[in-house]
Amino acid sequence: MAAKWIEALTGSLEQKKQYRDAKKRIDALPEPYRSVANAQHRYSMYYGGITDGDTLVQIFLGLADLWERAAIDGTPISAIVGDDPVEFAETYAESYGGEQWIDKERARLVKAVDEARDEEKES
Repeated sequence: MAAKWIEALTGSLEQKKQYRDAKKRIDALPEPYRSVANAQHRYSMYYGGITDGDTLVQIFLGLADLWERAAIDGTPISAIVGDDPVEFAETYAESYGGEQWIDKERARLVKAVDEARDEEKES
């Protein structure tokens, strides 16, 4: 019962465990994969603005899978990220979809404008 109360405040404990596991896998990678995976992880946290815990966990599990496979296969980093690492990281994050913080702000903006228009019509 306490777990449900805690999850109501903090979010899914299972998601937190999965996230920590993914982060441990990234931190265990050999260099230079670890540095790049951590940089992409950090960038995704700032860029993505994902509000859905499930989507966020899937992004980081996929990130751990991607860089573990690259390290095992010895795939050059440039073969994965290409010439533009920012474009790669953003495309990677966007491929997972999910609701972002900006989506809520867009909805608020649209609602405020709609309400203002309705008030103008009534006057």
